[in-house]
Amino acid sequence: MSALYQVNNGPSATTAPAPKVTTGTATKTMLQLLHPSLPLTVVEWGISFDGDAAGVPIQCELIHTTTVHATVTAFVANDITLYTDPTASAPGLTLSTAGSGYTASAEGTVVAPVRDGDYQLIAPSNQFIHQFPLGDQFVVPAAGVLRVRVTAAVAVNAVCYIIFSVG
Repeated sequence: MSALYQVNNGPSATTAPAPKVTTGTATKTMLQLLHPSLPLTVVEWGISFDGDAAGVPIQCELIHTTTVHATVTAFVANDITLYTDPTASAPGLTLSTAGSGYTASAEGTVVAPVRDGDYQLIAPSNQFIHQFPLGDQFVVPAAGVLRVRVTAAVAVNAVCYIIFSVG
């Protein structure tokens, strides 16, 4: 198996923990990945919320869009964790505001087709983890955009992540 990488919906933790990000009340891309020339294979993803009451569930999506990117805060190389092999080379993601990053400030107008890798309704006081079975992972083709997107009725903070391989 090739090296696995992990990204979170914020900058890499340093002397302080990784930050939580508000969902807002409109559809918001929390995490976005783009590789210009190789497919991305999702091994696991997860999301958790810090709401204090089990209110209206939050729509959570792991999706593939084709050409429309959200405008995100770009990752820097240090934000991508070498998950299984600390000596592996960098994954080669496009690190830009229209590429790989977190906390969208604009969604862009997404047009069909949108492929769902997973779709869940999760209480704002809960969490969700999905580990894909070997051979049944969600694959996003080269130059496709992988997103974790949420739509919440009431804003709460969220932490999400994706563990993936490249190629």
